[in-house]
Amino acid sequence: MNTIQTEQQRLERAKQRVKKIKGFYTHLLIYIVINLVIVFQNIQNLEPGESYFQARNFITFSLWGIVIIIHALTTLLPNFILGSNWEERKIKEIMEKEEHIWK
Repeated sequence: MNTIQTEQQRLERAKQRVKKIKGFYTHLLIYIVINLVIVFQNIQNLEPGESYFQARNFITFSLWGIVIIIHALTTLLPNFILGSNWEERKIKEIMEKEEHIWK
């Protein structure tokens, strides 16, 4: 029964992880689409001879870009730094410590 519970826990953690990754990719896709629309709109609104490279044309891109980077780091980096099975190892470690406390 313990093995079944462990498998169910691993399945739930995997589902949560996939949901987080899917959320990041959805966020990234929306970021790209919206910023492309903004770029095309800004290009159409340029006066003749006016340069596109102005700070106002990059505010949304930059600020939202910082949020995207943070989202990417929090979603993708934990496995990169800690390893793919870090959560499972940490759970086992905590459970073993608790077992020793209760004995």
